[in-house]
Amino acid sequence: MKITRRSLAAATTALVLSLGLVSCGGGGGSADADKARTLQIGNGAEPLSLDPHQASGTWENRIIGDMLQGLTTEDPQGRPIPGMATEWSTSPDGLVWTFKLRDAKWSDGRPVTAEDFVFAWQRIMTTSPPAKYASILYVIKNAEKIYDGRIKDVTQLGVRAIDAKTLEVTLEHPAPYLPGLLTHYTSFPIPKHVVEKVGKDWIKAENFVGNGPYKLQQWKPNDFVHVVRNANYYDNANVCIDQIFFYPTADDNAAERKVRTGDLDINTNFSGSRLEEINKNLPGYARIHGYTGLTYYIFNMRKAPFNDARVRAAISMTADREFVTKEILKAGQQPAYSLVPPGIADYQSGAMSTDFKGQSMEERLARAKKLLEEAGYGPEKPLKFTFSFRNTGDHPRVAPVVQQNWAKIAPWVQVEILGAEAQINYEKLRQGDFELGDAGWISDFNDAKNFVYLFQTSTDQLNYGKYSNPEFDKLMEAADVEKDAVKRANMMKQAEAIVLKENGFMPMWFLTNRNLVSPRVTGWVDNAVDIHRARYLCTTDAQKPGAAPKS
Repeated sequence: MKITRRSLAAATTALVLSLGLVSCGGGGGSADADKARTLQIGNGAEPLSLDPHQASGTWENRIIGDMLQGLTTEDPQGRPIPGMATEWSTSPDGLVWTFKLRDAKWSDGRPVTAEDFVFAWQRIMTTSPPAKYASILYVIKNAEKIYDGRIKDVTQLGVRAIDAKTLEVTLEHPAPYLPGLLTHYTSFPIPKHVVEKVGKDWIKAENFVGNGPYKLQQWKPNDFVHVVRNANYYDNANVCIDQIFFYPTADDNAAERKVRTGDLDINTNFSGSRLEEINKNLPGYARIHGYTGLTYYIFNMRKAPFNDARVRAAISMTADREFVTKEILKAGQQPAYSLVPPGIADYQSGAMSTDFKGQSMEERLARAKKLLEEAGYGPEKPLKFTFSFRNTGDHPRVAPVVQQNWAKIAPWVQVEILGAEAQINYEKLRQGDFELGDAGWISDFNDAKNFVYLFQTSTDQLNYGKYSNPEFDKLMEAADVEKDAVKRANMMKQAEAIVLKENGFMPMWFLTNRNLVSPRVTGWVDNAVDIHRARYLCTTDAQKPGAAPKS
């Protein structure tokens, strides 16, 4: 389904006029002043939800992370720094963390308290429909048991408010990466006093209350999300941008044209095949940086044909990753033959790989045909399946390429390709409504566990293909309690080797982050997690001598 929307410039003008938004929130504003402190951002996809307990995409994180803030947050380089917490300490065994909260307010003026965190973390483990991302917080004591119903009493979750400004968190096992994990939106507080009153409707613009630098003004589905500055944010004095419009931009080429005409200041992706033209026509706009992320294809192991390891191996080995990265993507992406990307701390990424790495494509095709014949496929019983892909970015260009790769195995390998909007694609993956699916994973915190845990049985909705191996699970459980960093990494490497040997997924390519950023935007810092919070951004117009003061 094609998304239709009004001109971005027209949308901005109409809303500025209707809402009376001016640079300083009172009389004397002007269209130029409004534009100077307004950002138009192409955000890739339409949010499925702005509730941090129902969101699961990077395009949702960009918005939610501007409206809510956790115990820790990111600096311009994407590194964890104090957020709602000003300091923290840990017990000698690493299991109990105590956070001291700053004096901060919700956008309605109510104080942010430790109880708001307790309420939020209990809610994410018990909300309905189940939170898609709750498993990332299983490190908290009893979280998994509460989520899956083995413990009914939610107060048994390892989090308590010692007082209004002191939060105590008890873990299942030591987690030195916790400050990084707590930058993730699943751990953000939500306003208890509002959610208890209006329930799920708290995220509607008329009810929304946040503790971040921006608050929700309007969400027009499939058109834009509009946020405006939160005057009660604790660091509001250092925020430059007054308002932001986030637009779903599935079509990168169309978004590039919007950047060129000035209707977008930023677009969060661009096609690598366009890089030469972009550098020619928009010099200084293209921003490329290494990214701790992976594109992978996932097999639905619940049913045929991919419950057969031979079929999985044949399909994985015949996808031409080198051609895809060099001839289609063209923006520094690297072929992937393993799970954990380069740049992850304390981990030798790439030490394990699929057993076909290094073989020629001719060798792979011959081997794949033999494997499929052993599995019972041939002219009398063709192998038929559907490859479902994200209809965003470069994925629609890659899909027919891999379809052709698989067709080279034999005439009786017949693959249908089916595109869908990113949020719809991921919902189908979570529901198991696919055969071979296109997925991606970006690190939520700098630790190999954030990738390897995707294939633990307990990971639930994020383990899209329902891969399950007791030996793998035992290694991951042992790694959780291992304090020696080298031994812990070796355990996760062994687990990674198991899922690679069984072809539990298809690693395709390691990512680069690619953004188009207008030179009028200042404060942008390229970083490995591709997180650029708007509170650090400004514009050259707003910084000119004599520009209208901030609100």
